[in-house]
Amino acid sequence: MSTEAIRAVDPSNQLDSVLALPDHLRDALWRIESAKLKPIDAPTTVLCGMGGSAIGGDLAQAALGSRLARPLVTARGYELPPSARPDSLVVCSSYSGNTEETLACYEGAEAIGATRIVATTNGTLAESARADGVPVIGLPAGLQPRAAVGYMFTVAAEAAALGGGAERVNTEIDSSAEHLEQRRDGLVEQAGALAAGLADCTTVVYGCGLTAPVAYRWKTQLNENGKVPAFSAQLPEADHNEIAGWEGAGACGRFSVIFLEDRDQHPRERERVELTAKVMEPHVEKIVRVETEGDTRTERMLSAVMLGDLVSLHVAAQRGIDPEPVPAIEELKDALGRP
Repeated sequence: MSTEAIRAVDPSNQLDSVLALPDHLRDALWRIESAKLKPIDAPTTVLCGMGGSAIGGDLAQAALGSRLARPLVTARGYELPPSARPDSLVVCSSYSGNTEETLACYEGAEAIGATRIVATTNGTLAESARADGVPVIGLPAGLQPRAAVGYMFTVAAEAAALGGGAERVNTEIDSSAEHLEQRRDGLVEQAGALAAGLADCTTVVYGCGLTAPVAYRWKTQLNENGKVPAFSAQLPEADHNEIAGWEGAGACGRFSVIFLEDRDQHPRERERVELTAKVMEPHVEKIVRVETEGDTRTERMLSAVMLGDLVSLHVAAQRGIDPEPVPAIEELKDALGRP
């Protein structure tokens, strides 16, 4: 399926937002430099956020890998994790600035006396931070929160370095932007082939190591852009429980499975993918194995993220639906009472 088919159902230009990921990465680095943040010696860095504003923490943790000398924790919810202490660095990330869970964590960080940083476009979070003298990394408005993944990843990775928990990977982020530009057309074509047949199936995406949070990102993009049920899991854990359930998959509907693989994964994980796929094959419509591409961990991870985002837009095009609106999410927010 061509990009023209996506554009036919994409009046808000979600495709352009995905293709602009290289620009987002470079702009994020500039915005963080412009914020003139001061480094601190933090035993733990906590990234607080929900949805598209939280995934950056997971991706940064995976990209940094063994280079993380101190914990980088993603907190999803209304409370800080037990590891958060007065000497922690707490990054409150909310694209809209009005995410109630993140606002609660902002207040929680103040209560324990932790150092805070905010990343947002505006909203209550920005207003509170400016009133409190808390540094704000200003993000550009006009995107869907899920399309700001490049900004949120870069904020999390730079925050880990700011807190003394890892070396900076700003040069890797910059080279990744160039890599994505070079691979852009190829990723669009690859995504179209991968998306074939996913529109009428429930898709389960499996990751290992570096690709575990990427698998979750694919799942959420299929949910929000494609408006289809999708789930993710991680190997080897899934081989100790979930694999048994595939025996009954045929009685429950039509399923497709995607395995995201990386050259740095443990050799036994590679073997597990092969054997797990064989177990599932008789019970599913389609099994696809995708290998990450790039020289560095950051390049390979971001390339896989962009590929998954494109797959989700192709699925939306197959279904003939606009990928931008998420009425179920908006209805739930209305029912809860918006801030």
